[in-house]
Amino acid sequence: MMDKETLIELAKEARELSYSPYSKFAVGAALECEDGSVYLGANVENASYPLSMCAERNAIYNALMDGKSKDDFVALAVIGDTEDPISPCGACRQVLSELFPEEAPIYLANLDGKISITDIRSLLPFAFAGGDL
Repeated sequence: MMDKETLIELAKEARELSYSPYSKFAVGAALECEDGSVYLGANVENASYPLSMCAERNAIYNALMDGKSKDDFVALAVIGDTEDPISPCGACRQVLSELFPEEAPIYLANLDGKISITDIRSLLPFAFAGGDL
């Protein structure tokens, strides 16, 4: 497993690919897999705001489209230009609760080098899950 600083740096590079002409709020994500592969994501906005997609979900979906699964994921880094370490939105938390391992670390960072380490259980306790259907 790569160190958190390297994964955060990759997320920072992904952030440069953000398409955020409306909010000007660029976010990057990097998802590390057990085999050492890394999948990047950046937020992509749309003039019809609900059609936008967050960096975290883009990284997860990118990996899934390449044949990876939840069992392959070992760590996620997310970075944005925020005062404190960035925090995923509710939609991303819900997706991560289903598609990201409960025990895997999630590194939240900002451009000033502040880092918070958490996991999906802490970010979304009492998540709505498939078993609730």
